[in-house]
Amino acid sequence: MSVSTASQTIQNMPCEEPYSPPRARFLGFEYIPAERQLLHSFLSNRLVLGALAMLLLLVFMAIFANWVAPVDPLEQTLRARLKPPAWQDRGMSPYYLGTDRLGRDVLSNIIFGLRISLLVGFFSVGISMLIGLTLGLTAGYKRGFWETFIMRAVDVQLSLPLIMVALCFMVIFGQGLWKMIIVLAITGWAEYARTVRGTVLSIREKEYVESAHALGFGPWTIMTKYLLINAITPVLVLSAVQVPRVIILEATLSFLGLGVPVTTPSIGLAIARGYQVLFSGSWWASIFPGLALMLLVACINILADWLRDALEPRSREQV
Repeated sequence: MSVSTASQTIQNMPCEEPYSPPRARFLGFEYIPAERQLLHSFLSNRLVLGALAMLLLLVFMAIFANWVAPVDPLEQTLRARLKPPAWQDRGMSPYYLGTDRLGRDVLSNIIFGLRISLLVGFFSVGISMLIGLTLGLTAGYKRGFWETFIMRAVDVQLSLPLIMVALCFMVIFGQGLWKMIIVLAITGWAEYARTVRGTVLSIREKEYVESAHALGFGPWTIMTKYLLINAITPVLVLSAVQVPRVIILEATLSFLGLGVPVTTPSIGLAIARGYQVLFSGSWWASIFPGLALMLLVACINILADWLRDALEPRSREQV
């Protein structure tokens, strides 16, 4: 075969088009789907999308509770006491989910109670995360005395039942919204410290950390620029899991009468008030607040599970 014949054969061969990754569209926007890509895994999961939409609706209702709630949640109308939901026979128009034994609107108490639950959940978890990050980084980087002292405190904290510690603190310091946030934050820092310390121990001997030491970077720069960045992913996953647990704990304390004051609308207080008339036929006063709490916790748990699988795929493979 001559050179000219070979060149003609090559020229006659069809040119292959350059590789173009598959693309997908969502609401008019084009993106490249890839395995384990956050956007693709999020948009392809209808359960997660539904949970996020419902959570955003609950958050919107909680933020704008003053305009969304039909009536004042603390307003007592004895003539409307124990009214059933609006679709039943004795139901009344402004009380769409019924009233409790003092004539307070169940729906308004749920909407304002969502604000308290979200406020306590996110603020207490945020404070716990800051405390745990600081102590975990210190224990993992400093080692020696500080590691021993902090980890023994973590062991003591984790060995005590969380609900009993919170009950004792609330009995000592009394009721109050911010008191409860501080108490729940103090009782929840240990898991963050243990998680961060384990992550720091696994990466503190890496080459880039040793190079930072050799270049003369100080401890604060190394902890924040090299160690903290690598430890933030498990902390975010842990925070997403802790928020629903703290919300349930706040509702439990309020149900027992040790949470927020009675003048503050709370889902736990609404469940407690409805429980007093639950077996007399007025089921709505307790069932609807319980369903609202379950819906809120379920939405956050679904998003937390997706976040854990997306950011830590190895944990999913080990199950």
